[in-house]
Amino acid sequence: MNSSDLSIEVNIVVPFHDVDAMKVVWHGNYFRYFEVAREALLGKFGYGYRAMEASGYAWPVVDTRVKYRQAVSFEQAIRVRATIVEYENRLRIDYVIFDEAGRRTTTGYTIQVAVAIASREMCFVSPPVLLEKLGVTL
Repeated sequence: MNSSDLSIEVNIVVPFHDVDAMKVVWHGNYFRYFEVAREALLGKFGYGYRAMEASGYAWPVVDTRVKYRQAVSFEQAIRVRATIVEYENRLRIDYVIFDEAGRRTTTGYTIQVAVAIASREMCFVSPPVLLEKLGVTL
């Protein structure tokens, strides 16, 4: 499996409510763009949030990072790429936001871990359902 199999891209036009008084995207809203791409990516594998819950696992974000390279502004069209880069012990998804010219404006990642809903215990290895959904054999 190559990285493009574990990737997805979504297009977003920055809405007015996402910008600050200087008409640039408020820094916290980049995580919302990551979330839109993450939901699309997990949905691609049939393992969105409802499927996660149905499988008996929650996947809280336990670590995240964002690096702002260039400001994004109101009504700007952006493309958000989300790529799964780790899945054996945790789910790490890397993100890149591109402007219309294809330049990187923002990069970041999120790390999620599986938590068994019934016991509320964190799993130190990703449950088999994730690997099955990703079509991965270890």
